[in-house]
Amino acid sequence: MPDRPILPPRLKRGDVIGLCCPAGPVRDPQRLQAGIRLIETMGFAVKLRGPVEPRDGYLADNDAQRAAHLHALWSDEEVKAVLAIRGGFGCLRMVGQLDWELFRRQPKFLIGFSDVTVLLTALLQRSNLVAIHGPVAHSLAYSDEQSLISLFALLTGTFEERIKPKGLEILRGGTGRGRLTGGNLTTLAHLLATPWDASWDGRILLLEDTNEPLYRLDRMLTQLALSGKLDQLAGLVLGEFDAGGNETDHLRLQEALWSRVLELAGPGYPIWGNFPIGHRTRNLALPMGMEAIIDSNSGAFELLPDSAAMA
Repeated sequence: MPDRPILPPRLKRGDVIGLCCPAGPVRDPQRLQAGIRLIETMGFAVKLRGPVEPRDGYLADNDAQRAAHLHALWSDEEVKAVLAIRGGFGCLRMVGQLDWELFRRQPKFLIGFSDVTVLLTALLQRSNLVAIHGPVAHSLAYSDEQSLISLFALLTGTFEERIKPKGLEILRGGTGRGRLTGGNLTTLAHLLATPWDASWDGRILLLEDTNEPLYRLDRMLTQLALSGKLDQLAGLVLGEFDAGGNETDHLRLQEALWSRVLELAGPGYPIWGNFPIGHRTRNLALPMGMEAIIDSNSGAFELLPDSAAMA
């Protein structure tokens, strides 16, 4: 396997984006249809695979069928990228049934976040593919303009390499360079001690979560720290952690979380807060597996496309 991960081929207007549910079922058909309309407005076609109607339970289909839906879209030569419809839970149940050679042989972008963190992590680990941490179809039409621009720019290869997020909080200064990894905190904690766990040493770790009170976030972060996962990072970038409530409650949660992270994090690398990723409207699309530099002096987040090999 080459040292540099593979950057899948860029899309062009008119290409087909495949949609499926690798985890939970559709909860709100209107949100899905709004996401589909937005994709079509941006100049792309859509192909659906698997159940897309609301259903009881917390899985969109059984494990074998959810894996089959993903395989079918990946095998379809007309489909140039695959976008998860939503997260929830379920990717961890079926990840062991996936065909990593298929993914490696036909490089495509997989896009998603939350529970899809499992697949983003495994794709890099098993197939050496860069994947996109970004909005799912359910959240697409409710994402802010910057998030939408960043997603379609990544897909078409027209993205800005240097980003200066508004409202960024520099919690600990310094400069770090490393491959992007991480995603949803709860999902990453559940990957520990499984075959899908991966080393974070020398990586820039991204973390976000939703619907988790402070004590649960503290428990998971403490678990990561005690397992050594926070010792040798190149940088730590915290997105939004939304536990509901009003904006004052939200800000209090962020500040308490930042304080606990500073207590737990290993020495020598920068730590940022309030980065625009998460379950609210801000969810900047980022290429997981590509190298980046975070510079606390300028507040700039710089992607390094040459760190990945073009397919």
